[in-house]
Amino acid sequence: MKAVIVDYGSGNLRSAAKAFERMAPSACRIEVSGEAAALAEASHIVLPGVGAFADCKAGLDARPGLVAALERQVRREGKPFLGICVGMQLMASRGREHGTTEGLGWIEGEVVALRPKPAPDGTALKVPHMGWNELAFQRDHPVFAGIAPGAHVYFVHGFHLMPERRDDVIAAADYGGPVIAAVARDNMIGTQFHPEKSQATGLALIANFLAWRP
Repeated sequence: MKAVIVDYGSGNLRSAAKAFERMAPSACRIEVSGEAAALAEASHIVLPGVGAFADCKAGLDARPGLVAALERQVRREGKPFLGICVGMQLMASRGREHGTTEGLGWIEGEVVALRPKPAPDGTALKVPHMGWNELAFQRDHPVFAGIAPGAHVYFVHGFHLMPERRDDVIAAADYGGPVIAAVARDNMIGTQFHPEKSQATGLALIANFLAWRP
């Protein structure tokens, strides 16, 4: 068993790797790699992402054969997949940050800017949304098993994925209006928040993901 965290130049992956190493069962190896060939050997695939949608997609496209390998191993082979932050957003049809950029097209929908309504006292909420927020579940999912409604997780983002199908939504948060916090379809799941920065809740999610056999 091997989980591959995809390295395509999008930020420091050490914190994610450390969290996965901490929660991995003894039979599971965690590898950080930007090589397409590594995905063929993976049992689980993790796509992180920090920064702008267009920059992250360009980083993916710049790695020889990486997008094709993701398509083959995730969509055709059905390997468990977790997208984190912009890694979740890249699952969408397109992103609207700094123009329009085509995504992977795995979840129909668009990545759009957060436009929070003012707080009840009239204070404008800051964008990007940075900090802890509560999860409100829309439906059950094995990767969230044992995580209670209202659990706090850590967000850092100014855009979020708006899926066309409500059935794809697992959880939302409230930040001057609903913010999509997690989506899933078949063998794929994505979190707008950072599990590796979300303490006990995030570690529980990582453990569930590594045990997941969709």
